[in-house]
Amino acid sequence: MNPLLKAEQAVLGAALIDPGQLSHLDWLAPDHFYRPVHQALFAALRTLRNDGHPALSADGPVPLSWVTDAVHEAGLHVRGLTASYAHTLISACPRSEHAPVYGRMVLEGAIHRTIAQHAIRLHQAARADAVQGEVKGALRTADVLAGVLADLARRWGTDPRPVAPTAAPAAAVTTVSTPVQSDQTAEDEQFLLAVLTEQPRAMDEVVDWLRPGDFADPAHGQVYRCLGALHHRGEPIDRITLLWEAQRRGLLADGTLSGEQLTAIGDGMVPGSAEWFGHRVMRSSLTRTAATSARCIRALAEDEALGPGRLINHALHALGPLDEVRTRWATTKGSPAPKPTASAPSEGEPPPARVQAARARSTPHPAASPPTRTGPIPAPTAARRPSRARP
Repeated sequence: MNPLLKAEQAVLGAALIDPGQLSHLDWLAPDHFYRPVHQALFAALRTLRNDGHPALSADGPVPLSWVTDAVHEAGLHVRGLTASYAHTLISACPRSEHAPVYGRMVLEGAIHRTIAQHAIRLHQAARADAVQGEVKGALRTADVLAGVLADLARRWGTDPRPVAPTAAPAAAVTTVSTPVQSDQTAEDEQFLLAVLTEQPRAMDEVVDWLRPGDFADPAHGQVYRCLGALHHRGEPIDRITLLWEAQRRGLLADGTLSGEQLTAIGDGMVPGSAEWFGHRVMRSSLTRTAATSARCIRALAEDEALGPGRLINHALHALGPLDEVRTRWATTKGSPAPKPTASAPSEGEPPPARVQAARARSTPHPAASPPTRTGPIPAPTAARRPSRARP
C-alpha cells in the first residue's frame, strides 16, 4: 500500500463527489501530483470550475456530467483515463470534507519529490563541472535549489531557516561519503604544498582564503595546517621546520603522515605560482562540496518519516558548507592586496616581523606600570605633621 497514491486518489475523489471542495484546494497545483493521469484530472477539474460548470450550482446530488466532463477534459491531455477509473477514485475517498487534509498529504509528497529531483541535478552539475574544470553550473544549480526550498517553505507555511538534523538518516550514512580524488587533483595539491614549502612568502598568496578542508587528501590538509601554523607564528618555512611541526602535532606518531611523505612533497619541485595552484585546489573543493551537499539533501528527501518543515530546514543547513566555500571562492576573484615595499628584508634573511614574532614567545613580558594620573600633579609639601591619635 502506497500512502501517497491513496492520498492522491482521495483528494481527486473528494473533488468528484463534492465540486465545492475545490475552493479549499486553491493552494494545490496539478504538478504536485505524482501520476500524470492525476495531474491531468486535477487540472481538468479546475478548468471546469473556472468555466462555471452547471454542477457547481446544482441543488441536490452532483450530476453525472461533472464526472464525465472531467474525464473528457483530462483525456485531451493524457491517455489511459477512463470513466471507470474516475469511479475508482470516488470509492477511494472516505470522506469528501477531508479533502484539504488529503491535499496536504499530496503536497508533502511533492515537497520530498521536488527536493530529491533538484538534489540530483545539483550532483550532476557538480560532477560535470569537476570534469570540465568549471564551477558555474554547480553554483547556478545550487541557487535554483535554494530558491525552490524557499518557495516550498512558503507553500508549506513554515519559516525557512537552516537547522542541523539531530541524527542523520540511515541513507545518508551510506550515501554521503568522501569523494574519490582524481589524479589531477592529487597532483595539484602536492605541487601547491611544494611551492608553499620551498618559496618564501608563498603562504601570503593563499592563506586568506584556502583552508585545510579544501584538500581532497586528508594528509595534504594536515600538511597545509602545519604550514599555516608556521606562517601564523612568523617562523621560517622549509622542509626541516615542516617536519618538526608535524612531529610536534603528533602526526608522525599516529601514522597520519610519514617522513617519506613530507620528503616527497619537495621532490620534483618545479617553479610555480601558489595562487594558481590554490585556485585549482579551491575549485576542486567547491565542486566536491556541492556534490556532498547534494547527496546529503537527497538522502534527507528520501526519508519519508521526515516532515516537510524539518526537511526544508535540514536541506538549507546542508547547503551551508557550500555557501562557505563559495564565499571564499569569490574572495579569490578579487584583486590581490598591494604588497608593502618599505623596510624590505635583505635576501636570505627572515623578515623582521617574523623574527619579532618568534622571539615574543620566549621574551618575558614587562611588569605592568602603575597607572598615571591624568589630573594636575599636586605641589610637593615640606613636611607632614604627625597625625594626632584620637582618644
